[in-house]
Amino acid sequence: MYIAMNRFKVQKGSEDAFESVWKNRDSSLSDMKGFKEFHLLRGPLNETDGYTLFASHTVWASEADFIAWTKSENFRAAHRNAGTTKVHYSGHPQFEGFSVVEGA
Repeated sequence: MYIAMNRFKVQKGSEDAFESVWKNRDSSLSDMKGFKEFHLLRGPLNETDGYTLFASHTVWASEADFIAWTKSENFRAAHRNAGTTKVHYSGHPQFEGFSVVEGA
């Protein structure tokens, strides 16, 4: 099993718009081989730096299935409008990928 995550620092006041983009997106993840599940996680507001931390989290049968998704037309279509919303990020989203350690 493979877990792919992106972390987003969303500027204070843009949280609802950010969540709306994810809730209303046209996703074809469920059509992809090896896709298991998706979660959007909302973290705490960092008052000092003025952002709320979010993470998107997809679970895949394997890293190869995730990589195939990133090279697919479905991926390009899903990200076609990235950066065109009025949601303000602090920096570029950070990608992290993890393989699950079986039996741990």
